[in-house]
Order: sequence, then C-alpha cells, then structure tokens
Amino acid sequence: MHFGATGDITVGNEAKDFLVTDPQNTIFSVKRLLGRSYADVKDYQSFFSYKVIDDDTESLVKIKVGDKFYTPIELSGLILKELKERAEHALKTAVTRAVITVPAYFNDSQRQATRDAGKLAGLDVLRIVNEPTAASLAYGLGLNPEETKTIAVYDLGGGTFDVSILQIQNGIFEVLSTNGDTFLGGDDFDRAIADYWIEKNNLDKSELANNRELTQELRLKAEEAKKAFAHQSLFNEQVGDIWCTLDSKTFEQLILPKVQQTINSCQNALKDAKLTVADIDEVVMVGGSTRTALVKKMVSEFFGRAVHDDLNPDEVVALGAAIQADVLAGNRSDILLLDVTPLSLGIETMGGLMDTIIPRNSKIPTKAGRQYTTSKDGQINMKIAVYQGERDLIKENRKLAEFELKGIPAMPAGFPKVDINFILNADGILKVQAIELRSGVKQEVEVKPAYGITDDLVEQMLMDSITNAKDDVSARMLIEAKTEAEQMIYTVERFLEKNGQLLSEQETKETNEYTKALKSALQSGDKDLIHTKIDELNNLTRPFAERVMDVAIATAMKGKSIDGEGE
Repeated sequence: MHFGATGDITVGNEAKDFLVTDPQNTIFSVKRLLGRSYADVKDYQSFFSYKVIDDDTESLVKIKVGDKFYTPIELSGLILKELKERAEHALKTAVTRAVITVPAYFNDSQRQATRDAGKLAGLDVLRIVNEPTAASLAYGLGLNPEETKTIAVYDLGGGTFDVSILQIQNGIFEVLSTNGDTFLGGDDFDRAIADYWIEKNNLDKSELANNRELTQELRLKAEEAKKAFAHQSLFNEQVGDIWCTLDSKTFEQLILPKVQQTINSCQNALKDAKLTVADIDEVVMVGGSTRTALVKKMVSEFFGRAVHDDLNPDEVVALGAAIQADVLAGNRSDILLLDVTPLSLGIETMGGLMDTIIPRNSKIPTKAGRQYTTSKDGQINMKIAVYQGERDLIKENRKLAEFELKGIPAMPAGFPKVDINFILNADGILKVQAIELRSGVKQEVEVKPAYGITDDLVEQMLMDSITNAKDDVSARMLIEAKTEAEQMIYTVERFLEKNGQLLSEQETKETNEYTKALKSALQSGDKDLIHTKIDELNNLTRPFAERVMDVAIATAMKGKSIDGEGE
C-alpha cells in the first residue's frame, strides 16, 4: 500500500513499484503488526522501510506516514475495503459479510484486530478461520462429520513459513501445534540467487548498497529465474551488462539450507504435538513458494506420502474460506455448524471503550481471556463492567454485569497483573473471572448474555456497528491517544518529583515545556497532533530515564563484591 503526496492511496501490485522509489511511504507486511505492541516488533525494526513508532511500551504499535499516525487495524481496513470494492465490481452486487482467514498462531488480540479491520472496511466478519483449516476444507478434508484425521499443513509464502498439525474429529478442527519462521520464505530464495550472481560477476557489494535500482532489478530477475525453473532447467538473461546465468541443480543447492529449515520446523511441530510422521494422514501444501520442485520433494520424503498440491497454492486458503462462507450462508446442509455467540462480549476499559474478549460468531462452548493492569499508583480495587455489542464505545452497547476486584496489593501503576477470563458454556451462561496473579485475589460473576434480546435487536445492533464503523474507530483512536497522553503526563510528572535533582535546570525546563505542549494538544482533539507530542516528549525523556536507571544500579551495587555478598 502506497500513500501518495496528494493523499491518494494505491493498493496491491500497483504499489510494489514504490518499494524502491518511495519506501518510507509504502507499507508492506502490515499483517505482522496486527495486535502487536512496540516491544513485540522492536527487534525487527530494520525489516520495515517505513516508520514504526517504538517507545518500548506495551501499547499497540503505530505507523507514521508523513505527519499522520495509523494503526495496523486502519491500514488493514483500507486493504480490505479495496478487496471488498474489487469483489463488488466482479460480482456486480454489494458485499457486506465476509469470512477472513488468519495464521493458526494468531493470538486473541491479533484476531480481534483482524475483526476490527473488517468492520472498518464495512464488513460484518462472520467468522475468523485458521488458514490451515481453510486449506484443509478446500481439499474436502473435514467435510465428512464421521471423519477422524490428522493433517499437516505446510505453508511457505513469500516472506513467512509455518507448519500446523491439525486434528479433525466430528467436523471440528483442532490445532495441535504450530511451528515456523515469520522471516523465512520465497524472498530468501530470490536473495540466494541474487547473491550468487553478485559473486559470479564480481560486483562490488558496497556500491550495490547505494544503488537501490540495480539491487531491485537483480532481485526481480532472481524471482523470474526461480519461477522459470518450473518448466526449464537453465536460465540465462542479462540485467544491463550483468549476465544472470543459473541452472536448476545449482538453484536447488542454493536454497537447500532454507528448505531444510522448514523440515526442521516440521519435526518440531510433530514433537510439540507428541506425534510421529506415521500419525499424519494427509499433507496439504499452501503458499506460492511450494511450487518449487525441491520443496515438494523434501516435504513428501519427510512425511513419507504424496502431498496435496492440485489446487493453486496461492488460492487454496481463499477457496476454503469461500466454502466456510457457503456454509454460513445456509447453502450447504452436509456440514454441521456448532452454536455461536450472537454478539461480542467484552469489558469496559479506560475512556469508556469496549475491549472485546469473545467476538460474535465464536463457537460455543468457548473460553477466552486477556491481561490488564492498574493505571494509578497504589490502586487496590478494579471495576470490571461486562458489556455485549459491536460498537467501540460502551455507551452504545448493552451492559450485562459489573463487579469489583478488591484487595489488589498496593503497587506502582502497571505492576499488578489481572487476568480476566470469559467462560461461555453450551447453555449460553457466561462466567466472568478476574484474578490478580501476584496475590491470587479472585472474584467472579455469572450472567446470561442472550436474556431478553430478540433477533431483530441483534440485527439492528450489527447494522449500527457497520454503519458507524468509521466514526466509531475515529472516536476509539482519539480516546486511546488521549489515554496514552494522560498516562505519559502522569508518568513524567511523577518522574520529575522523584528524580528532579538528577536533571539539569535546562533539562527540567525542556521537560516542562514538552509536557505543557502535550497538555495543549490534548485539548485540540487532533489524534495525530497528540501522537506527535507524545513522541517528542518520549524522545526527550528517554535518555533521562536511562541515566536515572544507571544511577540506581550503581547505588545498588555499591559495597557489593563480585559474588553478590557484602564486603
């Protein structure tokens, strides 16, 4: 996805060219950022050519493009909106509902972020389906309710690899284990070929590093060669004066270490599932890179059986999602659908927002949970308000229950760890549990979410959520920005109170000025301005915090011998 200077947005293959000409405004692999915090992606900052804001906190990640701040949800929503429009153009009819697939290893937060992106695109997300499950459905595996099978799904894409071991019983798919590498894929095959040509032609690597255009041309030519080996054994072309020659045998030698890595992951997945190769009934191939002959050969040899590769590996997951959608639309009676939750269930968080714990259309019985913490120093009670509905603001949803978790040990803000679990049984009874992990303090309540709610009301609440999705997300983003700003101001002011003597007069003055600027931005109601001022204050104060930490460590170590005992 590319953001032009005039505000125009390009999505898809047309945006690829801008990866070279305008990398800082071209977003790719945003799926990797969904539901992630800054701390999660800190080690991969160099992978992204665009600006991922990293303030080393547990807050969800933001992406800066020009002077605007976007969340991965907003960016994914723009991609889904484009897909929705293309589907409508092809089908000549409006599209309002969708089944969306995600990797099996996506956690609850990432799945909820995917749902939010769908809602922002104007879609009622009927079901979030694991990609391996969808691929299996596309091959007809799991369609027979009498069937019991164990399946390995090997998914090698352009940039990522994962293998999942699934068990199908009575039409229910259970993920037994998943393994892989989020930075391993067909791109690595291309890189291996390009590096081979660079070496063979004695090209200067330092010069290439400054010549992005030539580097990109070599990479694209390498991709061309990789694809050519599907129907020929020799590739011999030029990039300018550089000869790009390669035969299929050398190609396989170049990529062998990478393919072996994927086989190692298959071994680990089986080990985690406590299974052996003999327990696997079917092997399904997913992802464009599985077209490579060596990949098919090594996977087939490892599992000791022929693999399912008849369907287009780029489309097999989408085909499975389409089958699931067909079932949900009521067009198939051969697959039994388990009972599902009619509306999302969640709790109130700071600023009057609803944080969804169990999304609508989740199969029941089900259990889900998230971890929360306190926002003020010494906080000993936490109010937990349970809501049902699809809107971002709790005032638009239906309140089900409220209780207080009392007796949390008095600790600094952010230290207590409170697990909130939702357990929804087959009778539709919801048990909400709150446990403070450090002390074991526990409280729970039972409610019946569906009580007194009609089908018409459910339908109306769904329509309202889609109609107001854009306004709801804008309101949510502003509230989250304000909450983050207020927490930042609170933290900085406490820091100055406790450690002011370790700062120079100039540093204290600048900190107060930046804090004042953030307070002023808070009044503006401009999300991007608030984020900019948070960013500026964070960058200013980070070195002070590090210095104070160094002083604290030095003081603590003073008078200690090397083995930790006093002198």
